[in-house]
Amino acid sequence: MDLPDTKHEKTKIDEYVEKGYTSSYKLEDGKIKDLQTDKSFDPKGVTIVESFRYEGMSNPSDMTIMYALHTSDGHKGTLLLPYGPNADAELDEFMKAVTLDMKTRDNK
Repeated sequence: MDLPDTKHEKTKIDEYVEKGYTSSYKLEDGKIKDLQTDKSFDPKGVTIVESFRYEGMSNPSDMTIMYALHTSDGHKGTLLLPYGPNADAELDEFMKAVTLDMKTRDNK
């Protein structure tokens, strides 16, 4: 049985890349770092446009949240956050401090 592609993070990331969300981010020294530009942002410099939760197809404990983000320098990209048993507590706390922008989300 074939499952819809939207059940996979990679497919959703590819959809967002086509929409111009080409940056990737990671947490470094308490800030989100854009891996393309090497610029870092505190939570006030990052806006969540949308988020999606995923569970592993073969292992439900493989859980992630994919975030579509805007940064204050105008770049857009995606970030994966493990949650559940594999959670990254520091990244989770950072993302809790980031604003969800409903206007941007509605106009994406």
